[in-house]
Amino acid sequence: MNANPALETETLAEHWSDRPYHRHWLLQRADDLFDFFEADIINPKGGFFELNLDGTVPGKTNPVRGIHVTCRMIHCFAIAHLLGRPGAMAIVEHGMDFLWNRHRDTEHGGYFWQVDDNGPVDASKQGYGHAFVLLAASSARAVGHPLADAMLADITDVINTRFWDEAHGAIAEEFERDWSAKDGGNYRGQNCNMHLTEALMAAFEATGDQAYLSKAERIADLLIRRKSAELNWRVPEHFDTGWTVDQAYDGDQMFRPSGSTPGHWLEWARLVLQLWTLGGKTHDWMPEAAKGLFFQAMALGWDRDNGGFVYTIGWDNIVSRPFKLWWPMAEGAGAAHFLNQHQPSDFHEDSYRRIWGTISRHFLDRKNGGWHQQLSQTMQPEAELFPTRDDIYHALQACLIPLFPADGSVLEMIRTNGDRP
Repeated sequence: MNANPALETETLAEHWSDRPYHRHWLLQRADDLFDFFEADIINPKGGFFELNLDGTVPGKTNPVRGIHVTCRMIHCFAIAHLLGRPGAMAIVEHGMDFLWNRHRDTEHGGYFWQVDDNGPVDASKQGYGHAFVLLAASSARAVGHPLADAMLADITDVINTRFWDEAHGAIAEEFERDWSAKDGGNYRGQNCNMHLTEALMAAFEATGDQAYLSKAERIADLLIRRKSAELNWRVPEHFDTGWTVDQAYDGDQMFRPSGSTPGHWLEWARLVLQLWTLGGKTHDWMPEAAKGLFFQAMALGWDRDNGGFVYTIGWDNIVSRPFKLWWPMAEGAGAAHFLNQHQPSDFHEDSYRRIWGTISRHFLDRKNGGWHQQLSQTMQPEAELFPTRDDIYHALQACLIPLFPADGSVLEMIRTNGDRP
């Protein structure tokens, strides 16, 4: 694998995101995603189905519903409603009812990680899941859902009183149902804090409450300005309770793999620029951080031989998991667009085109619809980590972000620039 990102490129005076054909193509891909999921995702007993790879409903009579899937569907179909997609609000309403009445723990507070028809299957309280509750509540408020204010107040209180660590400016990872320590309580992770940063910005956009934005800035300061900068813009994933990096940690391959994940470098590159714009462009370190994160992801994470971003890299910069997932591609497209808007360069534009070209050739499932969620090192479809297709969150935002100004979340940009596409 050639790690040099300085690819030969023409002089790219015009951004693809400004071209009418490309914009139409992106909107079509967003419609394809809505079409793939919309018909069969609603479980009549509550929540949403995780679909088979061909888009059909699995045969399970009592499937487990994860909170992040519930919340992401609410968020995505709130976006669809703002775009003017008929029927989208009914999906938001279905998700909000399930989130409020089935995921919420009315005895101890907070929200269950997994539930089925009979109640909690995994009653733990996960920072990752609670971040997405905040995102869902904020998105629901943007479309005027009647439960949104109550849920926003509830989840804000839970985050502030249970998860937030004021001394370090970030949240704890997880608790048991009764808020006792889970697995000793000694682990801290960047992934839940990254998604909380996104959700805090959404809550700020929905309410104007500066406290949300301040928390987002503190998380970014800890994880990016300090921790990632110390590692030459590689994002560390795993920490102890004092926020010292644990480079030897190896946990769940989906949520806590060892090493570092270039997809998260890309995600942070976009989020940092979004945070910079929402904060009035007062933090001078943020644009350079975004540029460095994206450059390193292309330099170390892009497979020059086969295409796509590898899943994980060891701290020796050697690829440790060479298969490719769809979400780093989606985050790479969004990050490249944000960088093109705020720090335009041929490298960012070429990367944007290269990423979308690879998505089009390899990740779009032209037989069944939707996107392939996992490909092998040589870009063949696999389903090791993702035997089902559970949501459209990453892919949908990638399709829509380039259609709107890079000044905030895609939902807020649609709300304030609804006629732009």
